Amino acid sequence: MSDLEAPLRPKRKKIWVDYFVSFRWIIVIFVVLPISFTLYFLTYLGDVRSEWKSYKTRQKEHDENVKKVIKRLKQRNPSKDGLVCTARKPWIAVGMRNVDYKRARHFEVDLSAFRNVLEIDKERMIARVEPLVNMGQITRVTGVMMTGRYASKEEAKKKGNKINSVGWWYKTWFYQHAETALKKGEFVEYIPTREYYHRHTRCLYWEGKLILPFADQWWFRFLFGWLMPPKVSLLKATQGEAIRNYYHEMHVIQDLLVPLYKVGDALEWVHREMEVYPIWLCPHKLFKLPVKTMIYPEPGFELHRRQGDTPTAQMYTDVGVYYAPGPVLRGEVFDGAEAVRKLENWLIENHGFQPQYAVSELSEKNFWRMFDAGLYEHARRKYGAVGTFMSLYYKSKKGRKTEKEVQEEEQAHLETAHAEVDQPVD
Repeated sequence: MSDLEAPLRPKRKKIWVDYFVSFRWIIVIFVVLPISFTLYFLTYLGDVRSEWKSYKTRQKEHDENVKKVIKRLKQRNPSKDGLVCTARKPWIAVGMRNVDYKRARHFEVDLSAFRNVLEIDKERMIARVEPLVNMGQITRVTGVMMTGRYASKEEAKKKGNKINSVGWWYKTWFYQHAETALKKGEFVEYIPTREYYHRHTRCLYWEGKLILPFADQWWFRFLFGWLMPPKVSLLKATQGEAIRNYYHEMHVIQDLLVPLYKVGDALEWVHREMEVYPIWLCPHKLFKLPVKTMIYPEPGFELHRRQGDTPTAQMYTDVGVYYAPGPVLRGEVFDGAEAVRKLENWLIENHGFQPQYAVSELSEKNFWRMFDAGLYEHARRKYGAVGTFMSLYYKSKKGRKTEKEVQEEEQAHLETAHAEVDQPVD
C-alpha cells in the first residue's frame, strides 16, 4: 500500500455511554445470554418439528399461509393504513441500520409462519425455502467441506486427514484459529459443512470480543461457551436509543462490494479513514446480464481482461469492515456519520456497491447513482407496488419518517428515480 499513515486525531471526552458500553458485558452475561440460549433451543425444536413434516405437508402449509397473506393484504385501506411491510419488530433485524420505516405509520403483514424448507434438490444443489428459513435448517442436509471444495465423509475420515469440528462450544474462535496459520504455515483440515457455514457465529465474527472481552479465553469457552452467541436482536432490544446512536457514531459495520482490481485502493481508504481490523475479504462474481439490474459490472470491463474477469462476468470482492475504529479504541475523535458518507461517495466514484443492511448516509439522488433504478422501477410499476409497498430508498433512508414522508410515499407518482450520472457527488 502506498500510504498507511492514519491521520492524527484529537482526544475525545468520554461520556456516560462510553462507560455503559465498556461494562455492557454484565447485562450480556446475566440477561442476554440465558434468554438467547432459551430462544435458540426453542428455535431448534421448531426446526426439528419442521423436519418431521413431509415435503407434501410443508407445501400444503405454504399454500395455506400464502392465502392468509393475500387475505390480509385485501384488508388494507390505501388511504389510511400506510405502506405494507412485515410485522417483524424493528429490533429483530440483524443489521446495524435503524429500521426507522417501521416507526412510522405502516400496514403490517405477519410472515412468521413461513419457515419451512419446501424442497431440496441434491443433484442440482438447489434449495427452495420460505423467507424465514435459517441457514441451519438447510445445511443439515449437506456433507463436509475442505478449502474451496466439498468432500465426502468417506474422504474426510481417511487415515491422515484431520477433521476439525469447529462448532464445539469450547473450541478456539474461528478467526483466531485461522490466525495460527501465520505461525505454523499452510495446513489442510476437513470441517463439517454446517459448522463451516457457522464458523463465525459463536464469536459474531470478531465482534464478540468487544461485547464480552474475556469470552475468547479458554476458561470462559469451556464453562460458558455453550451459551454463545448472544442473540443480536436481544442485544439491540436491551441497548436503548442512546446506545443505538453511540454505535452508529462509534462503530463500523459495513460491506463494500468493489471491483477486484480496486481492492488495494479500498483497503488503503479503510485504513486511512476508519482503521478497522480484522477485515473480511470474499470474492464475488458480478455477471453481465441481458438486462441492467440494480448492481451491475463496469461498462466495457470485458475489454480489459483483468485478473478474475471473464467475457460474461467481472470479479468483485466483498470487503467486510466490522469493528470499533482505531480512533475510538484510542479515545480519539471519530465522526461515524461523516466516515460513512465519505465511504459511500468513494464507492460511487469507483463503481462499488453497499448492501442495504448497513447504516447509510446517502441522499436519494446519490442512492440512485450507486444503484440503477431502471429495472426496479419498471417492476414496481408493472406489479402495482408504487403506493403500496415501500420503495427501497424509503426503507433504507436514515432517520424517523415523518407523517408527510409517509403520505408522499403512499401517493408516489410513477416517475423513475434515475440517477443523474453526470452530476458530482454531494
